[in-house]
Amino acid sequence: MFLLLLGGQVSANPIKDTLTYSPSLLFDDCDVCGCSGNGGSMGYGTTMNKNFIGVRYIYQQYQSRDGIFRNSPWIDENFNTTQVWTRLPLGKRILVNAMLPYHFHNRAYQDGRSQKIDGLGDATLMAFYKLIQPNQDSLMLNPFKASHTLRVGGGVKMPTGEYNRSNNEGSVNPSFQVGTGSWDYTLAVDYSLSFMDWGVNALVNYTFKTENNDHYHFGDQVNYGIDAYKAFELNSSWKITPFGGFSGEVFQENEQFDQAVRDTEGDVFFGKLGVEASYERWSLGVNAMLPISQNLNGGLVEVKSRLGVYLNFNI
Repeated sequence: MFLLLLGGQVSANPIKDTLTYSPSLLFDDCDVCGCSGNGGSMGYGTTMNKNFIGVRYIYQQYQSRDGIFRNSPWIDENFNTTQVWTRLPLGKRILVNAMLPYHFHNRAYQDGRSQKIDGLGDATLMAFYKLIQPNQDSLMLNPFKASHTLRVGGGVKMPTGEYNRSNNEGSVNPSFQVGTGSWDYTLAVDYSLSFMDWGVNALVNYTFKTENNDHYHFGDQVNYGIDAYKAFELNSSWKITPFGGFSGEVFQENEQFDQAVRDTEGDVFFGKLGVEASYERWSLGVNAMLPISQNLNGGLVEVKSRLGVYLNFNI
């Protein structure tokens, strides 16, 4: 399972109080089973920075059954990810996003046992192409004009993290890993509409998973989302942008040795709130996600919450 892509930005135009926004950033791109295989990312970009390099921390809380029965005891699982991420332009219409995560996960059993894993995760490289972009000359003549952006993109998740088959034995959450061991490929479309300091963003993507060397194949995944934001310019140096929205994930069942793995498909629908503060070339952001509805792994896995914090330097 993999990610919901976010690779856009909110940026000031030459016209004061007019913004252009590229949506791929305010949605979650985590794996519903723990994000252990994809960098645990909650997006590929931030709300204000065009081009940046930064550090992000992501915390996710899950519960999974210690066994295949509905009355099996719960296991408390905590997924932690620290990642270096960046976004760079290639010309006027192409943006490239890259992420390299480090995971440190733990889970606690009802009988007092515990398990910890840590290590380098799977690196992700994405590129987006602008099919439609705002006309800056038109915005300068009419700053009250609405603008929109349409991007299409694709990318690859590389198996730089270790997949340990023994972590899956006896567990109903197959994503308690630091890597999937597979090459995965994503196609994405995002659209944004903005008017002055307001904006709405929508995104959908599809991730194709492949089988790893241990003959385990995580199921393909569809991610979608919509966000709204409002930017507040406090002065020439400070800007605050709160945002909120919804996102969802739908994934197919996993396979092992070309055989379906029972209770590994599902879906989840989230509500999301966050805020980003920008000071000159620095930005600090935080966002939280809570499930509104979910049906994960036949009810054997439950997501409790997700939290992301990042600090970026605009380059």
